[in-house]
Amino acid sequence: MAVAEANKTSIRGGEFLIKETQASQIFIPEEFTEEQRMIADTCRDFLAKEVWPKLDEIDHAKSPDLISGLMDKAGELGLLGTVVPEEYGGFGMNFNTSMLVAEATGAGNSFSVALSAHTGIGTLPILYYGNEEQKLKYLPKLATGEWKAAYCLTEPDSGSDANSAKTKAKLTSDGTHYAINGQKMWITNGGFADVFIVFAKIEENGQTDKNLTAFIIESSTEGITMNEPEHKMGIKGSDTRQIFFNDCLVPVENMLSERGNGFKIAVNILNIGRIKLAAAALGGAKRVAEQAINYANERKQFGTSIAQFGAIKHKLAEMAVSMYATESASYRVGQHIDDLIEAFQAKGMADSEAKLKALEEFAIECAIMKVHGSEVLDFVVDEGVQIYGGMGFSADAPMDRAYRDSRINRIFEGTNEINRLLVVDMLLKRAMKGQLDLMGPAAAVGKEIMSIPDFGAEEEETLFAKEKKVLKNLKKAVLMVSGAAVQKFMMKLSEEQEIIMNLADMVIEIYVAESVLLRVEKSIELLGEEANALQRDIAAIYLNRAVEKVNSAGKSAITSFAESDELSVMLMGLKRFTKIEPSNLKNARRRIADELISKNAYVF
Repeated sequence: MAVAEANKTSIRGGEFLIKETQASQIFIPEEFTEEQRMIADTCRDFLAKEVWPKLDEIDHAKSPDLISGLMDKAGELGLLGTVVPEEYGGFGMNFNTSMLVAEATGAGNSFSVALSAHTGIGTLPILYYGNEEQKLKYLPKLATGEWKAAYCLTEPDSGSDANSAKTKAKLTSDGTHYAINGQKMWITNGGFADVFIVFAKIEENGQTDKNLTAFIIESSTEGITMNEPEHKMGIKGSDTRQIFFNDCLVPVENMLSERGNGFKIAVNILNIGRIKLAAAALGGAKRVAEQAINYANERKQFGTSIAQFGAIKHKLAEMAVSMYATESASYRVGQHIDDLIEAFQAKGMADSEAKLKALEEFAIECAIMKVHGSEVLDFVVDEGVQIYGGMGFSADAPMDRAYRDSRINRIFEGTNEINRLLVVDMLLKRAMKGQLDLMGPAAAVGKEIMSIPDFGAEEEETLFAKEKKVLKNLKKAVLMVSGAAVQKFMMKLSEEQEIIMNLADMVIEIYVAESVLLRVEKSIELLGEEANALQRDIAAIYLNRAVEKVNSAGKSAITSFAESDELSVMLMGLKRFTKIEPSNLKNARRRIADELISKNAYVF
């Protein structure tokens, strides 16, 4: 194994907080191959020809036949089998390519939801946890779209707390079947799915298992009934239903994985769903941004295109910076997952186990990107409405649907609040298990804030040396605040959700800002300074934004628990660690916006 490759595979989840990542260790979108770009173009062409002309029809369809038919066409193109191995009828693409497909199809509104539910949470439990017989039976039909899949986890009384589900499974007296009884809700693709992944607790001798077990249930099974499609704020064309299981007899061989392993399956599949959602949200955001740029160029007020006004340029540039940031961090995570999968496979680990372990390793980053991607989409869509002005509020213009459809993404795959809590919880648990040394660096930062700042040493004149020092200090800021919070609350920190979410916001901004900086650095190495002048502007804008957000979140956290001298010292330390040289960001935004306006497209 080459040194560079070894460096990549040695990266661990969450380590970005305590280790400096090199640009050579990450993947950037500029490195996608011609073949990968062609795959993405195929996805976009499919949306342009088959989906976008039918968006109104999809939203107002009286039956799920239209969406189901589009899924059939997507299956014919191979869009449903991108990650399914070739031996089961798919294409066996790597993880980052599947991320690119998720992005390229993410601009399909309700159709994208149906597609991602089928290819992700519907298919992947069988791919990763199914035995060979189950894989051979189901995966070829799911990969081609002959069968469609749905994922049945949520119940009326169990959403974020999935393991509190009440659906029961009881072995029949002859030991050949499980009788499933229960209710599931918010089931995407429920009205046309052929295969359901259903989570239930096994009941035996009057005792109910503490943990869920997963089952594969075919829709032809007697005892399955469902309500009419839900009336939703957005993604109206996505078939979402309540499904009832009444003494559904499921063959014992349709248990997925082992008894009691359902919660683990749910958690690991959600990790995949989270990072894929970030990619899909990015695709949706790019579509909205292009529409906003086109409209700003066309719309005239006071005798000139509104794209020429500074306020509109500010919006367009901020949209571009946000999307570039999500893109940079998403594919960074995707490639780290791919690299670790390859490393595990090289050690002889089975394919499915390697993929699951790699995804579990980067669960922190997956949660980070779910939050960031969904909130960037919401921001971009909101600004899109504003750029359209009165027409943005009209149901005859595209922003209406985009605005309504975007909102679900902050709830899907675990709410953003849950994911923020998870980011910090996973970091601290890894620290307590000795998998991640957070306490040592946190203690060092604690000593540093009591010392006199070093003003003497000059930074080596390397690319982004000053910016990397800013990033290093931002990491010190979150280590300082988190270390103090842990000391203050110990095991009761989990009860301080406001503080945890402040910490999560600090961590998220640091990871994304670093991703942007590393991407631009690597892009300069590949393509030169001149080709990346605007990308440098993007990096500067995002880093300044990150500094402000880390300072604000840090201050909120510190003032929530520190008092007297400790409060003063920590605020002083936060001020020291969130310094950045001022620069003319207005002109940087204008340069970015002028490029978007002149090309009448999102060009990054």
